[in-house]
Amino acid sequence: MEMKRPARVFVLNVSPSVDCGRFPIKRIVHDTVTVSADLVADGHDVVRGRLAYRVRPDGLWQFVPLAHQGNDRYQGTFKTTTVGVYEYRVEGYIDAYATWRERFEKKRAINQDLPRELAQLAQIIAQHLAMASSLPEDVRIQLAQVQQQLESLDVEAAADVATSKVLQDLMLKVQDDQDVGRSEIFLVRVDRPRALFGAWYEFFPRSCAREGGRHGTFAESEPFLEYVAGLGFDVVYLPPIHPIGTIHRKGVNNHTTAKASDPGSPWAIGSAQGGHLAIEPSLGTLADFDHFHQTVRQLGMELAMDITFQCAPDHPWVQEHPEWFSHFPDGSIQYAENPPKKYEDVYPLNFDTPAWQALWEALKDVVKFWADRGVRIFRVDNPHTKPLAFWEWLIGQIQAQYPDAIFLSEAFTRPKLMYALSKAGFSQSYTYFAWRNTPADLRQYLMELTRTEVKEFFRPNFWPNTPDILPEFLQTPNVTAFAIRLILAATLAASYGIYGPAYELLESRPVRPGSEEYDHSEKYEIRHWDLSHTPNLQHLIRQVNAIRHQEAALHNNHSLEFHGCDNPMLLVYSKQSQVDGRVLLMVVNTDPVYTQSGWTALNMQILGMADDAVYIVHDLLTDARYEWRGPYNYVELRPDSYNAHIFRIEAKEGI
Repeated sequence: MEMKRPARVFVLNVSPSVDCGRFPIKRIVHDTVTVSADLVADGHDVVRGRLAYRVRPDGLWQFVPLAHQGNDRYQGTFKTTTVGVYEYRVEGYIDAYATWRERFEKKRAINQDLPRELAQLAQIIAQHLAMASSLPEDVRIQLAQVQQQLESLDVEAAADVATSKVLQDLMLKVQDDQDVGRSEIFLVRVDRPRALFGAWYEFFPRSCAREGGRHGTFAESEPFLEYVAGLGFDVVYLPPIHPIGTIHRKGVNNHTTAKASDPGSPWAIGSAQGGHLAIEPSLGTLADFDHFHQTVRQLGMELAMDITFQCAPDHPWVQEHPEWFSHFPDGSIQYAENPPKKYEDVYPLNFDTPAWQALWEALKDVVKFWADRGVRIFRVDNPHTKPLAFWEWLIGQIQAQYPDAIFLSEAFTRPKLMYALSKAGFSQSYTYFAWRNTPADLRQYLMELTRTEVKEFFRPNFWPNTPDILPEFLQTPNVTAFAIRLILAATLAASYGIYGPAYELLESRPVRPGSEEYDHSEKYEIRHWDLSHTPNLQHLIRQVNAIRHQEAALHNNHSLEFHGCDNPMLLVYSKQSQVDGRVLLMVVNTDPVYTQSGWTALNMQILGMADDAVYIVHDLLTDARYEWRGPYNYVELRPDSYNAHIFRIEAKEGI
């Protein structure tokens, strides 16, 4: 059998890619995907490249010419216009006409062998015409006309035709695909904008009763939604809303003995009232849930639902599918443990069961059930304790039917495992932000998230607190500490969230010294929150969320840039909008106790200004305006004030 001649151009080092294309990069709709590659061939012939892309599974291939960047590096871009999965590859080929033209121009300058060179061009054109079936009709006709001109005109006139812009443009359309070198195919997962940008608010509906001392319902929670919307949040996230187990139910502060009045942990899912497809009766019914969800949407927010794949001892699956659980040698089912902690009220699922396929399908049916009811955002509890392959399959299955579905990974674990979960399909991820408090630590961590390969697949969602995590930094009723962490979370990351009302009401007492768990944690008991309590952070939260909606610079992570300052307690950073070009400059005092001052050392090139520029910085928190000059400017931030600036850089009038 005759072997096909290999292409002369090698396509190497394609970027961006994640693990050589094993996993997709991530973008949102209306993003620009910039792709670059090395196109290397022997000799001195002219190399051309093109970027081919399409929407899976059967979109038409689109082609974009690549621009030479020097040193055999080429680059091209395409726009994402729809949610779904795109694929792209880089192609390289020898441009016979451009190679001929370079040589001909040199010979024409010295009037050397012009008839022979023109004859060779005619031969090149004839070779393309021989591929007539693969050429558009108009291109074939124009090539034939050029061929006739080359044969009928004198040498000088034929030379003008041979080097004309018309022929140059025409020859770019006639590449023979037989000689094209191609890269592997790479993937882009394109999500809707909410996958990148949004402010989340977590609360327990059961704590929304009109009066204290009893269990709240979905109906009673609906007025609270107006409060959350008034704070400017985009996503309402609920802890599990399913029936709570009664066997080994935990009491106040995770006590192993519960009182009859203790509601138990929502993460101990399942009872005689049902499992993952049912509603905790004390909250209401499925119809009540649907009405609650409708109210969320009417208020301009989205609902995020908790997905926790574990079961209480009285979950129906325990009796119906005992093979889905791990067993001790005596036959009893193993409960969850994280020594020295024991979770007797929770049975983990055994993903190593021989019946794993049935288990996977049942779990997919859980997510599909709620997606069918209109839920499109899922916060997944402890995904790092389940197989990566399972998540890759499950998320792929759900997004194939619901391309707008978003999955948030709640995994506080080893960095590479967190990244692997994101590669496997999670749209967003919790991070180590809660434990990064100093400017040096924040800078180092954000550089990893925004300046390494991680930026291509990992979308951070910054939470200063959760029902599980009360960081040491917040274990003080100091309102400034809470303000600092809120402003940092909301301006460093495009997505952030808080667990409230604990956060805005400055809940700060741990269950014991050295612990990061809340005293009287809402995970184990019903709380009654007094939203009028002072001091609180409600005004600042409204301000910050309003700024986030107003300023497109805060809708991305990729433009984050850090700037210098001679005081190590001050963090200085900027973001820029691709939509309107506006630049925001943040200065945050990370010390909640003492006034800190210093001189900035701004990178004026990053800010798009000359080193001697005079400009206005407009503080969006206080509405104050200051005239600054160049990179070095004095700042002073006091804990009894905002302790931060969110500046919009504006031109000075008259210059």
